[in-house]
Formats: sequence, structure tokens, C-alpha cells
Amino acid sequence: MKTLTLANIYELQGLKEEALEIYKEILKKEPSNSDAKIAIRRLSGMRKKFLNVNTQMKSFFLKMEDEVEFYEFERWLLKIWN
Repeated sequence: MKTLTLANIYELQGLKEEALEIYKEILKKEPSNSDAKIAIRRLSGMRKKFLNVNTQMKSFFLKMEDEVEFYEFERWLLKIWN
């Protein structure tokens, strides 16, 4: 059974796409569900904001070889999330 609770759990675990799909299904069944509407807006906005960012750093992330590169990647993550 797909519920707001399940979608929240997915979201907290970083499974944003899965959570978004559940919120959309809930909204189809309950068009006035304000929690689902808010979550869809929030997750859709995050997806748009970071759509190209992930592809830009994916190669760098996969090829990190030392601690310096790890810290560079960490700084980049903190920068985009703030």
C-alpha cells in the first residue's frame, strides 16, 4: 500500500524518484491532498535544480583517487546544497 508515510521513508533514505512517484499516485487518488502536493513541488524543484549537476560531477566522483579529491567533492556538495 502506497502511503505518505512510505513516501516519506523513501525520501529520507534518498530514494527521491520513488518517493515522487508515490506522492503522484496519492495525488491522483486524492486530488486535495495538500501534503502530497507540497512534496511533489519540493521534489520536482530539487530534480530540476540538480538535473545537469549530477552528470557534471559523476565522472569526477567515480574517478576520485585520493583524499584531496574527496574533500574537493565534499566542498562541491556542500556548495550546491546551500
